[in-house]
Amino acid sequence: MNVEDFVNVLGCDFFTGVPDSQLRALCDYLMNTYGIDEKHHIIAANEGNCTALAAGYHLATGKVPVVYMQNSGEGNIINPVASLLNDKVYAIPAIFVIGWRGEPGVHDEPQHIYQGEITCKLLDLMDIENFVIDKDTDVEAIVSIMENSFNDLLKAGKNVAFVIKKGGLTYDDKLAYKNDNLMQREEIIEHIIGVTEDDPIISTTGKASRELFELREKYDQGHKHDFLTVGSMGHTSSIALTIAINKPNKKIWCIDGDGSVLMHMGAMALVGETNPNNFIHVVINNGAHETVGGMPTVAKDIDLVSIAKSCGYSYAVSVDNFDDLDNQLEKVKELNELSLIEVKSSIGARADLGRPTTTPIENKEKFMKFLNEMDDRI
Repeated sequence: MNVEDFVNVLGCDFFTGVPDSQLRALCDYLMNTYGIDEKHHIIAANEGNCTALAAGYHLATGKVPVVYMQNSGEGNIINPVASLLNDKVYAIPAIFVIGWRGEPGVHDEPQHIYQGEITCKLLDLMDIENFVIDKDTDVEAIVSIMENSFNDLLKAGKNVAFVIKKGGLTYDDKLAYKNDNLMQREEIIEHIIGVTEDDPIISTTGKASRELFELREKYDQGHKHDFLTVGSMGHTSSIALTIAINKPNKKIWCIDGDGSVLMHMGAMALVGETNPNNFIHVVINNGAHETVGGMPTVAKDIDLVSIAKSCGYSYAVSVDNFDDLDNQLEKVKELNELSLIEVKSSIGARADLGRPTTTPIENKEKFMKFLNEMDDRI
């Protein structure tokens, strides 16, 4: 179904969400139509955030908002849906558009398998009537479900959802996103592992972990040093924090992304308050949700270094070239201080970038064994 037809049937003029590759057609359409426009289209930090934005929009206008997301974000909307939007509370209507990763019977990455199994079940539990769109769904089906069910539910202050299978929405004017930064993320990670030596690394979900895995393969270094956070976007630094607390005699490196940092930025405040002197937080900032298509984040316009210092990081710096990156990596490795390096990165990855060939369980077991062996060597 053409995404323009889908949007026209919904009849809404405010959209907010977190980008998803399964919803690339919708995301590109919104960027072409509105760009980033606070009156019509806001890309949120996380899915709970955009649900609250939708609530505010309805309170101010009386209109129905649209919230889009990957199904992995359902967990982030449970609280605002149940305690704010629900018709037993404020009865705030919203239309959710949810990309269905990990659809049962369709091969997908490990982090999507269980989430895919419970996608519609979670919506049912939240009393959100849902309709699945696949590549064979036509616009007449959307008109029918809106006229015969969803419009009445929305008028009653309830929420509804469209769950989008792969290929369910199409759009011809695909966008290509770019910035002016010169350093590529994979090469940045290559420089990082050049100085970490035998230190543990916790890497964020998406292409960063995929590139780290392939670099280890390239140099035949094995994968025991790395915990690849293949899901749980926004939680990488929290995982790294408690590892740093419990392994105080080793430098713990966290390779993070700007979208991940934004998703649960409160984690930086906790890291700063805890202040482990063996924690090194590297944020690769390309100002984009690149793994799911490249739509922009607000991180391109904010001062992450000042934010880190305000949160309690002892040392924080931003770099935009490899000479400065190498100097700062060597410096923070020798510092006994909580440190952050923001690295300004270009948007893009090589076309033949693969995915980890080990399972998450194998990754976890090798990493935990390495941490235990590390204690024995101290």
